[in-house]
Amino acid sequence: MQRKQKVLTLLCCFLTLTTIVLRYSYHESSSMYYLNILHGWSDSTLPNKPCACEHCVSEAHTSPWFDERFNHSIRPLMSENTVLSEDIYIWWQMLQQEQDPANLTAVMEELFKIIPSKEVYLDWGAPRCRKCAVIGNSGNLKGSSYGSQIDLNDFVFRMNQAPTAGYEKDVGSKTTHHFMYPESAKHLQPSTSLVLIPFKTLDLQWLISALTTGNITQTYTRVLSKITANKDKILIINPTFFKYVSNNWLENRGRYPSTGLLTLVFAIHICDEVNVYGFGASSEGNWHHYWENIEGGAFRQTGVHDADYEYNITRTLADIGKIYFFKGS
Repeated sequence: MQRKQKVLTLLCCFLTLTTIVLRYSYHESSSMYYLNILHGWSDSTLPNKPCACEHCVSEAHTSPWFDERFNHSIRPLMSENTVLSEDIYIWWQMLQQEQDPANLTAVMEELFKIIPSKEVYLDWGAPRCRKCAVIGNSGNLKGSSYGSQIDLNDFVFRMNQAPTAGYEKDVGSKTTHHFMYPESAKHLQPSTSLVLIPFKTLDLQWLISALTTGNITQTYTRVLSKITANKDKILIINPTFFKYVSNNWLENRGRYPSTGLLTLVFAIHICDEVNVYGFGASSEGNWHHYWENIEGGAFRQTGVHDADYEYNITRTLADIGKIYFFKGS
């Protein structure tokens, strides 16, 4: 009899505990439901998501390949507080083997008196859905009619020469950020951010000169002595980010990453949705710029970049759903 009472007591305790757990679970789920309504969150914008887009490029645990390479803690841009480790500084200076470089600290102090010194694009989080278009210069953009689609993005990244006048139907007219180095520099509209990719200390000195005195006219080739650009919208790629792309993404293939790959990984770091256009060969297998009529491997066989490996990275990112890749014509 006593044994039966013990069993009944234990059963009652179990049922009571189960009831409490179920009520608590219901209460929690109901609270989350009303919390979602209060904040305007949908299923795709719950607080544990890194952005408000349907698919967030920075979302972890969706691909081991991506997780091994992507490091959100790396800051893509320089600021007045940027400090380079000795190994990164040596690696960076060897990219174009600058002889007797100027003191980097002194150059940076002078530079950040002219351009903004604060870090930007650190506003990622659940409420944001920043859509970006990365526009390569491939001839596959000819006849693509992507222009209006490209211009719908919040940010539109272009690189090097990349003309838009006369090509708007295929490449769009909007440019929010233009990536360049001194030897590929061009004049920009006031609404466009100049994003400098520095390969050496002299490149930072060139930017100072191009915005002020115009006294630097030569690096390893002739460069623009002055440039038209909005000083308040100038950004500098961090050499630490440069090396991270080379190590993590390229696995040190090629001498250093191309402008295209740097821009693409930059977009992955500061955007929530990344749309990629103008990468790879044309449908005829030709590698040329969309504004040129050059057959063959005009910009592919540079001897500096591993173009095939870089393109495979782009395709893999598309295959695992991290970017949207538009093949063109």
